[in-house]
Amino acid sequence: MTDRADRIAALKAAAQERVLVFDGSWGVLIQNKGLDEVDYRGDRFTAFEGQMKGNNDILNLTRPDIIASIHDAYFGAGADISETNTFCATTIAQDDYELDAESVYAINLEGAKIGRERADAWTEKEPSKPRFLAGAMGPLNKMLSMSPDVNDPGARSVTFDQVYEAYKHQVRGLYEGGVDLYVIETITDTLNCKAAIKAIRDLEAEGQEELPIWISGTITDRSGRTLSGQTVEAFWNSIRHARPFAVGFNCALGAELMRPHVASLAKVSDCLVSAHPNAGLPNEMGTYDETPEQTAAHIGNWARDGLLNVVGGCCGTTPDHIRAIAEAVEGVPPRSPAKNPHTLRLAGLEPFEVA
Repeated sequence: MTDRADRIAALKAAAQERVLVFDGSWGVLIQNKGLDEVDYRGDRFTAFEGQMKGNNDILNLTRPDIIASIHDAYFGAGADISETNTFCATTIAQDDYELDAESVYAINLEGAKIGRERADAWTEKEPSKPRFLAGAMGPLNKMLSMSPDVNDPGARSVTFDQVYEAYKHQVRGLYEGGVDLYVIETITDTLNCKAAIKAIRDLEAEGQEELPIWISGTITDRSGRTLSGQTVEAFWNSIRHARPFAVGFNCALGAELMRPHVASLAKVSDCLVSAHPNAGLPNEMGTYDETPEQTAAHIGNWARDGLLNVVGGCCGTTPDHIRAIAEAVEGVPPRSPAKNPHTLRLAGLEPFEVA
C-alpha cells in the first residue's frame, strides 16, 4: 500500500476486525545499546558544543540503523503500529540541547521516513497483516496549565502560541515523512494536548490530508487524575471535540493499577480505547520488573472484558512484552464504542453534563 489514503482505510478496517497491537518502550532498547557521545553526534554534530548523549531523538539523524532495527523488532514481535522516534522532537524540548528549528524538523522528517520504510517492508513481507506508522508527539517539558514557580501560581514558562507553533513545526515534518496517524501521548497537561490538536487541524485546513489522531493521557497516581488535575471523564470531555480515532492512557502506572481508569474511559468514549501501560511500577533502581507474561495477562483480561481496541506497552516493556501481549489478545473481538448521548459535556477538573 503506497497510497496514504489506502493505508488509513486499511487501518480503520483492521480496527473493526481485531484488537490492534502497538509497540513498546523505545528508551529501554536504546539504553541497552550502550551508545556513547560519538554515536549521538555522528558526522553531522561533531562540532556541536555541549552534550548530545541522552538525546534519543537525534539518533534519527546520526544512527538511523538503530532506529530501523527497533521498528523491525516491534513489527517482528507482532505490532500492527509502531511509532516514530520523535517523542521529544519539538523546538521546545530540543532547546535543552540548543538545537535549531532546522535540525528539529529534520529529526521528525527522517524519523518518519525510517519508520515508513520499515512499515512498508513488513507489509510487503506479510500482506495479510499490514503495518502502520504513528507520528509520536510527546507532552513537552513545559506545561501551560501549571506554574513552574510555587510562589507565583500565575507564572508560565511558555505561552499557548509557543506550544502551538512547536507542535505545528513537528507535525509538518512527521506528515511529510509519511506517517499514517498522529499519537499525542503521555499527556500530563490537557492544554498542551489541545495546542497539539489545533496544530494538526490548522495544517489540515492549510491543505494537509486529514490523518487519524490518537490521544493518550497519563494518570499520574492512584488519585485517578492527570498531572494537571483532571479526572478521566473530564479529560475525555476536553478532547472529544477532536473526533479522535482512539483515546486512552499510557505510562505512569503498571497494568494492574491502570485498569479502573481505562474501564472508566471505555464507558464514555465513542471512539476506540487504547492502553499501553508500563511493565509495572519502577523498582528502587528505576527499572521495571514485570515480566512479559504478567503484563500480557492483565491486558488480555481487559480485552476479553470488552475494554480495549488498541494495546501495547510503555516504560520497561520490550519486544518480548509486545509478543506476549499480541498472543494474549489474538482472536479477542475489539471493544464496541460507547453510544454518543448527544448531550452538552463540559469540563474543568471535574466533568459537567447538561442532559
